[in-house]
Amino acid sequence: MSTIAFIGLGNMGSPMAKNLLAAGFNVQVFDLNELAAKKLEPLGAIVSASLEDVVKGASTVITMLPAGSHVRAVYLGDHHGGIGLLNLVCRNTFLIDSSTIDPDSARLVANEAANKGLQFVDAPVSGGVAGAKAASLTFIVGGTEAAFGKAHAILQHVGKNIFHAGHAGDGQMAKICNNLMLGILMSGTCEALNLGIDNGLDPKVLSSIMLQSSGRNWALELYNPCPGVMENAPASNNYQPGFMSKLMLKDLGLGMDAAIQSQSSIPMGTLARNLYAFHNANGNEALDFSSLFEFYQRKS
Repeated sequence: MSTIAFIGLGNMGSPMAKNLLAAGFNVQVFDLNELAAKKLEPLGAIVSASLEDVVKGASTVITMLPAGSHVRAVYLGDHHGGIGLLNLVCRNTFLIDSSTIDPDSARLVANEAANKGLQFVDAPVSGGVAGAKAASLTFIVGGTEAAFGKAHAILQHVGKNIFHAGHAGDGQMAKICNNLMLGILMSGTCEALNLGIDNGLDPKVLSSIMLQSSGRNWALELYNPCPGVMENAPASNNYQPGFMSKLMLKDLGLGMDAAIQSQSSIPMGTLARNLYAFHNANGNEALDFSSLFEFYQRKS
């Protein structure tokens, strides 16, 4: 099997790299957190000490990074004073960025890659940590048809649904729309459940009722935010692990930025963004985004 360089081993990147190893790929890994990389060594990953080392001999590079600034730094340069990936990889190396970032950053990297004769796709993911562990992620790919075909051949080992959203940056724009909806949906679910609890309803019973009624949604079905209702949800594990509230705030901010550029109206998304800003300001940045449930709870 071919060699993949995987850069960024956080809550999502680490299980994705594990699934690539399980699929038989040779995987070289790098993360600024050396411990995160070392954890994959017993599974067969080759731990690299730098960007220069991790791309040696790799036919594909996958990055999973926190924000657009990190993606630009890693691909274009100035990553801790270093040279960017576009100047480190071999000419035929295929580039996949699965970070969730602003579309302009994705387009910038795609254009610079094309100028060097390299193929690049933005391929943000949906499905959370559980989806990453189960290799059931949804990938939303932006790039050429040819590049999408190459991406599909690799991403099918870590994801279940792989969509071609359109041109470079379109994968990011579709992901932003999805997470705008997710933030609104989770806010409303937390609000409705707390309203029921405040009026004497059992949250398990209420959740079951809404699941069979018109209020049914993804959070109720797979990610209930009320502790004790759903055994495997982050809410029943002190809101760990999961998709951190600070990342939801970031994604909702990306939605606001996109709306400003297109002069679109997003009143619900703006409200959800402000709710998460308040929630995070109270020290909840590292908790799963479903912890917004606690924002609505009455304090004794």
